[in-house]
Amino acid sequence: MVRTWAPVRFARQPAHGTLRIVSYPEVIRVFATSQDPDFDGPWQARTPSNSTGSAVVIGKGLLLTGAHVVANATFLQVQKQSHPDKAIARVRAVSHDSDLALLEVTEPPDFLADIEPAELGPMPKLRDEVAVVGYPVGGEEISITEGVVSRIEVQRYSHSQRHLLAVTVDAAINAGNSGGPVFGDGKVVGIAFQKLTGVDNIGEMVPPPLIRAFLDGVGAGKRPEIPALGITTQNLENPLLRKTLGLHPTERGVVVLHVDFEGSAFGLLEPRDVITAIDGLPIANNGTIQYIGHYRTRYDVVLGHRYIGDRIELEIKRAGIARTIELELKPWQPLVPRSRYDQPPAYFVYGGLVFQTLTRDYLTTWDKWWNKAPKEFLNYYYLGFRSPEQNEVVILTQVLADEINVGYGHLYNEAVAKLDGVVPRDMIDFVDRLSSARGVVEIETTSGGIIMMDADEVRKITPRILTRYHIPRDRTPGLPGSGTSLPPLRAAAALP
Repeated sequence: MVRTWAPVRFARQPAHGTLRIVSYPEVIRVFATSQDPDFDGPWQARTPSNSTGSAVVIGKGLLLTGAHVVANATFLQVQKQSHPDKAIARVRAVSHDSDLALLEVTEPPDFLADIEPAELGPMPKLRDEVAVVGYPVGGEEISITEGVVSRIEVQRYSHSQRHLLAVTVDAAINAGNSGGPVFGDGKVVGIAFQKLTGVDNIGEMVPPPLIRAFLDGVGAGKRPEIPALGITTQNLENPLLRKTLGLHPTERGVVVLHVDFEGSAFGLLEPRDVITAIDGLPIANNGTIQYIGHYRTRYDVVLGHRYIGDRIELEIKRAGIARTIELELKPWQPLVPRSRYDQPPAYFVYGGLVFQTLTRDYLTTWDKWWNKAPKEFLNYYYLGFRSPEQNEVVILTQVLADEINVGYGHLYNEAVAKLDGVVPRDMIDFVDRLSSARGVVEIETTSGGIIMMDADEVRKITPRILTRYHIPRDRTPGLPGSGTSLPPLRAAAALP
């Protein structure tokens, strides 16, 4: 059985003692209408769907919930406990990395005026009793379930595929509770966001350090992204490996295997550098640090409360010589972007050939994609790195049959190796070069397939192909030649 973390739109009877009777008026129900992109037909969207989640009042007209509750949302409503009427809300700011979103009630603006906002509490400790509060499916009224904190460590957030600090609780989590608060001693000590599938009573919540960093970042107008070091490392539990890399018997750390192009460490760290400390915290040979003085977990946990543009100090050893370097933190930029939200997929229809950027979203169009997606694509996803020559992978996803592309119908679900002999740097570069091309253009796929087209003829027949297949435009707005710009990602806006 494959066990995975899954976000939930979020009750068991209490395992410890008698359930306390608390009304929790600050816990609100969220109704979301969402419309996800269709990566099989990237020029269109899927049928709108409805879902529910939970949220908590944290300020005047402001609600805190999970990012996946409102991802790709087109319309949001909120409802108070035991109240028949609903109010309209909008997303004020969202951090898909940490699965948090801030909502603002817009109509009526005084809808939450009679509710006292909840207070954010401290980091819970192991065995602390907590209450998960929300609106799980199966009823209309609020549900309260109790449990204890059973684990505190870095986990993979299924919404963003980022590895961040999370708190595990043994209270059952069900669909509808997602985005709802977890209370400890009357204060919010987490936001419920995912559970482990195939296992009972193992749920995760976003902890206070990440919540506080998100809200503080919104107030300061910071980008709602969690930075990355931009490196791949290996643990140093082997004594001979440590000695060969120049470490003394008492020294510990991790060795750098790869430095991402244009990442935070680009030009500062090198392969085989050993990182012995981060942000003043010693790194053990198993790649962990003692976080907040209590919890041993992955060394990059310190990035969870940092912002793009912050600086962080690393202590390293290079060829046996100790050094201290300072990095300016940048966003995580893998060769194959992880899940994206609130933005359309990048596509380009050229002579009936449909090109897209390879993303995790496209991979998930295969059922059990980690086994069934093309192995070439999976290799890019798991082992590929950005380089000066290639920042994205452009793929040919389908061939819309037409006279101009006869004989090319078998060359779909392959990556573009070269365009006129040059590796396309990214989708923008690829579209720009094709749009400005004259005469015969040659596209080579990674299987060795050769596609040749007359660029002038493609321009003439493009309207015919678009009309035949009911495609409104030949490319995503914002790509070269579209005449429009891409809609901006939702950014953090300053709080009043």
